[in-house]
Amino acid sequence: MKQLLFLVVLMVGFFNTQCKEDDSIESNTCDFTILVDEEAYTKGNFEGLNILDASIEADCLQVTFGASGCSGTSWEFQLIDSGTVAESLPEQRYMKLNFKNNEACLAYFERTVSFNLLPIRVKGSHKIQLHLEGVNAPLTYNY
Repeated sequence: MKQLLFLVVLMVGFFNTQCKEDDSIESNTCDFTILVDEEAYTKGNFEGLNILDASIEADCLQVTFGASGCSGTSWEFQLIDSGTVAESLPEQRYMKLNFKNNEACLAYFERTVSFNLLPIRVKGSHKIQLHLEGVNAPLTYNY
């Protein structure tokens, strides 16, 4: 009886982990996720780095930035969205790259990282303009 009960529980657990056709599968190919937080957006440290390039590939925002340092391995950074959506066509979002650099060397390093854009999609829309501080032109995210 215990073996039969164990087998039934095992089968139920297996079937509950299977994907349904209508399940959405999120992209896990980006390096980091975006923090959506108005307070962090206004209080963060956004100085000390140069954004060299930004582009959108699939559901990832790729950002190349540079700063002084010894190696760049201890840099701390996070992309922060203001949480505000400008109601226009297309809708617009505003972001900054929070940056902390404790490296006191004069060398200059560059780094490219990507951020998952899925959390900032706007329901009912398939296109938004992204304004990243330090980038002159807005980026268009089509989804």
